Amino acid sequence: MNLRNAERIALITGSNRGIGLEAARQLARRGFHAIITSRDEAKGERAAESIRQDGGKVTFLPLDVSSSESIRNAAGRFGTIADRLDVLINNAGVYPDAGVTVLTVPRDRLAQTLQTNTFGPLEVTQAFLPHLRKSDGARVINVSSGYGQLEGLSADEPSYCLSKLALNGLTIMLGQALRADHIAVNSMCPGWVRTDMGGPGATLSVEQGADTAVWLADDAPHNLTGKFFRNRREISW
Repeated sequence: MNLRNAERIALITGSNRGIGLEAARQLARRGFHAIITSRDEAKGERAAESIRQDGGKVTFLPLDVSSSESIRNAAGRFGTIADRLDVLINNAGVYPDAGVTVLTVPRDRLAQTLQTNTFGPLEVTQAFLPHLRKSDGARVINVSSGYGQLEGLSADEPSYCLSKLALNGLTIMLGQALRADHIAVNSMCPGWVRTDMGGPGATLSVEQGADTAVWLADDAPHNLTGKFFRNRREISW
């Protein structure tokens, strides 16, 4: 088996910063070829270079998960980078609920958030499925939130909560649909992490926030699928 076929490939959406970048960095340190993706090419290339300087193997792939055309283009270009995809981490997301509640959120805000946080992961998974099927036991990890739990829903974070609740439902359905392909699909909650989204007062470092995603990508038993995790432990929907 040559190196191209032996190395493991992980693609992480929205990985020019925060949890996505840290997950890519940790996987690269474990020997994965990390595929960094971002809407902003300059930021994505800088993120990839930071991993490269750390000694990791990394490639940047432009990808906007809110655009069907961008997703199709990325899936097509991926075939020139690798012969299969072992891990897909659907990390890209938005958190646009400042100043609104469920009583005031406009319909277009809900649509915008769902386009990125829910429909994006579904369409990315669909587009990259031919590459995932070429792997011997691929894994899909959806970065969700405690706000997506039924007991965690908040009227003050309406579009974000609904998008993550729907993403969790999507995880269950994809887990069912891809079981025959031996593709494990799980959701994870990173916790409250010190990122641009989480803010400086958050309780967890970005390294801690990425830990469960990396565990699901590499260490977790492959027969775990259609489940929700935090701190490497299954939690309720």
